[in-house]
Amino acid sequence: MVFKQLNRVFQSLFLEFFLSVSLLLGVGHNLAIAAPLTGPRAIAQVVEPSVSDASLDLKAAVDRTLTAIPAGYYKIDDVAGLKRLQANSKALLVDVREPAEYGAGHIPGAINMPLRTLAQHLDEIERDRPVVLYCSSGYRSAMGVVSLHLLGYDNVQGFPPSFAGWKKAGERIAK
Repeated sequence: MVFKQLNRVFQSLFLEFFLSVSLLLGVGHNLAIAAPLTGPRAIAQVVEPSVSDASLDLKAAVDRTLTAIPAGYYKIDDVAGLKRLQANSKALLVDVREPAEYGAGHIPGAINMPLRTLAQHLDEIERDRPVVLYCSSGYRSAMGVVSLHLLGYDNVQGFPPSFAGWKKAGERIAK
């Protein structure tokens, strides 16, 4: 029961964070673009938002997360590094793409946990061995890595070269 409540809180915070980032990236600092077209008063409210305690807590949580990112950004930079990690530590390789993408081809040994369902599979993600997430381009795996770190997993890394980098390197593809 408590775990489900905490899970909902983390999901809400995570969703609010990513929606905020998406909005900021989408409209930049020109918040007037994001305002409803109901007149100057609505635009003024968007440009000068009130700050709530919840948003301060979220800002503090995001700040703690971002300042804790070490050099290397929780990533494995190349195919050789991923192969070394797999050989030396039997890392859990997680493909966060959709099932159809996974079925069309994936890195051998990878299991499929689509990003949208990652929080539903936490019991399958071990904390005592390395976990590596990948997708087709690096975007979804980066969101997964951040999400799992926010949930307390410190053994998770991303593979930014992604499936495209694996294929480009001429590595074997499993189906």
